[in-house]
Amino acid sequence: MSEGKKTQRRQCRVAAMQYIYAWSINRPTDLANDLTVFFEGLEEKRDYYNFAEEMIHGIIEYSMEIDDQIMGLAKNWEFERIAKIDLAILRLAAYELLYRKDIPPVVTINEAIDLSKEFSTAESRRFVNGILDKLKGGLDRPSRTASWE
Repeated sequence: MSEGKKTQRRQCRVAAMQYIYAWSINRPTDLANDLTVFFEGLEEKRDYYNFAEEMIHGIIEYSMEIDDQIMGLAKNWEFERIAKIDLAILRLAAYELLYRKDIPPVVTINEAIDLSKEFSTAESRRFVNGILDKLKGGLDRPSRTASWE
């Protein structure tokens, strides 16, 4: 993957994480309008963030299933006590692991760890890694390659 593409994907993940963070605090009544306003506030034009928008829609569509997975793996943690930023990162990565077979699981986990390093705490990095590693262990696909089935 070229450095430019990697940078765009990273920016898209950051944008998706930011939106999901805000969505978790205040769910909009008009998602389409809310997304329009959100993307207008970003540095690039909206079509640059197509990957982010796909992720946002997927996370919202499958939010109950994703949250169930996170709750089941977050042993000794009450779901409500998970920091909202960590939850946004976990939701993003869990969506990728569960529903985006075109992205190798190790890439997803590395990206999530990088996001937690940048936006959260050292403790959260370990927490995020632990949850996602358990989730990856339950997948029926290779860890280091994309699956196109």
